[in-house]
Amino acid sequence: MSQQLRKSHRGETPEERTRRVQKVIQILDRTYPNVALALSFKTPLELLIALILAAQCTDERVNQVTAPLFKKYRAAHDWVGADLATLETEIRPTGFYRNKAKAIRACCQMLCDRFGGKVPQGLEDLVSLPGVGRKTANILRGNPFDQPAIGVDTHVARLAQRLGFTAQNDPDKIEFDLNSVVPDKVKVRFCHLLQAHGRAICVARKPKCSACPIHHACPFPARAGIPISPRGY
Repeated sequence: MSQQLRKSHRGETPEERTRRVQKVIQILDRTYPNVALALSFKTPLELLIALILAAQCTDERVNQVTAPLFKKYRAAHDWVGADLATLETEIRPTGFYRNKAKAIRACCQMLCDRFGGKVPQGLEDLVSLPGVGRKTANILRGNPFDQPAIGVDTHVARLAQRLGFTAQNDPDKIEFDLNSVVPDKVKVRFCHLLQAHGRAICVARKPKCSACPIHHACPFPARAGIPISPRGY
């Protein structure tokens, strides 16, 4: 895919790509006007816990699990003091519950030890936490902290590749490519829009290109041999 992508967009200038990004955002913004992060949270700590639990699990399942947990565990020290066996049972529906329980306690222990029990806002501080990579850190920076950041999850990565905004497969390199063409003021919403579109239309297998509102701004149908009526966007 990456080699095909490089060939198909060899002639696109950075300015042309930026304009195409803006057009895609405009169309998706009309298509998904009420889009938001799918994980439920009220505080940065709640989102941090939800993101740890979301690994290899659906957001819907995570929300079901965290609804009672966030009433029981309200601060970092509550998670640190949780009985490990009990916590494992409580988060078991999210999968990999033993590793996730250990990661949650280790992460919250560091929050207590280094950051006064609060989730830090800086990227370097966030990625220093156990179990927190750039994706999780950027989702935290962009949502509760309202910073311009792009968190590259599976949906953002897939759509960025299909749309020709990146030829990379590594999430960190995809993030850097997107940062260069997506305006700061819409970076967080851009991710929400791609996530919503990735769930509804641009799914991993058999994307619904004929029903896609941005297919005329996307090179993927042509590469995949999907017939689309020839009109501008």
